[in-house]
Amino acid sequence: MPLKAQQFDKEIQTALRSYNRHIVCIEQVPDDAEEALRSLMSKAIRAFEGRETGMRHGIALNRLITVILSQSDTTRPHCGIYFNLHSPYAKKAAAKVIPSGS
Repeated sequence: MPLKAQQFDKEIQTALRSYNRHIVCIEQVPDDAEEALRSLMSKAIRAFEGRETGMRHGIALNRLITVILSQSDTTRPHCGIYFNLHSPYAKKAAAKVIPSGS
């Protein structure tokens, strides 16, 4: 049976309560955070279901949120939702080159 984002509503609601209580983010209001979480959960599910043999995780992230689904001994994967200032999975920004004035 394919996974659906709705199967992780408990985890999403727990993360949103934590977000509302502990996180101050000028870039993303709580309503936008919920929309982003649901979208990222769907992407993490696609990554998890499409992973190659031997891979154990499906990861989806934006600049502020990381969602990880990890293989478990049951049919339902473990779910981790992280609100981050920095993600080790984020692509590094290219260094800006400032031309010299001479």
